[in-house]
Amino acid sequence: MEKENLPRVPRELEPVEDEREQEAVLEAVLFTMGRSVELSQLAAAIGQSRETAAKAMERLSRRYEESGACGMQILHLEDSYQMCTQSKYYSNLIRIASAPKKQVLSDVVLETLSIIAYRQPVTKLEIEKIRGVKSDHAVNRLVEYNLVYEAGRLDAPGRPALFATTEEFMRRFGIGALSDLPDMNPAKEDEIRAEVEEELKYKLEEMGSSDASEEALELLEAAVTKEQNGKEDNQ
Repeated sequence: MEKENLPRVPRELEPVEDEREQEAVLEAVLFTMGRSVELSQLAAAIGQSRETAAKAMERLSRRYEESGACGMQILHLEDSYQMCTQSKYYSNLIRIASAPKKQVLSDVVLETLSIIAYRQPVTKLEIEKIRGVKSDHAVNRLVEYNLVYEAGRLDAPGRPALFATTEEFMRRFGIGALSDLPDMNPAKEDEIRAEVEEELKYKLEEMGSSDASEEALELLEAAVTKEQNGKEDNQ
């Protein structure tokens, strides 16, 4: 049986020494992968150290920024890099492509996301202590949207799941690293909990039942959050 004429792949590639060739190789890797690529993988692609790969990525990113009319950009996400289209050309892209379905984040989901972002890794129980109500629906929706993920298990009875934000979260909100998050007002948690509890108590008394469904609780929370945002806008 004849062997197929397949291209030979060298067992060991020679390290790429030329700086412009390093940039070209890394550019090709980012374009081909179509997702974020860790620095260690980029270093392996050019057969150099992480430090050398990082410097090459800095040069490549700077070249994209200085080109002015380039439709692509290099996004730095903590310890990885990704090639993305420039957001200013989005309106041009949708002329030939269907607009993606927009994921609408309710006030309740956004509130839960902010708690996870600042407290990660965090369990549902810790989230519920801050919000004062069940958060299963909100957390599940965030996982569905790929904004948070199960980052592990807490070493405690029952081994509850720990949740943290994803790279998609950082891309969506334009955050290069978690350290770039704005400082959180310490009084905000108490304010959220107090207002939710007060409104829920009032609504539950009106309903004449303490066994309201989780869906009803979520709707009440949304109303509380909207009222809170309205107060802040009027200040």
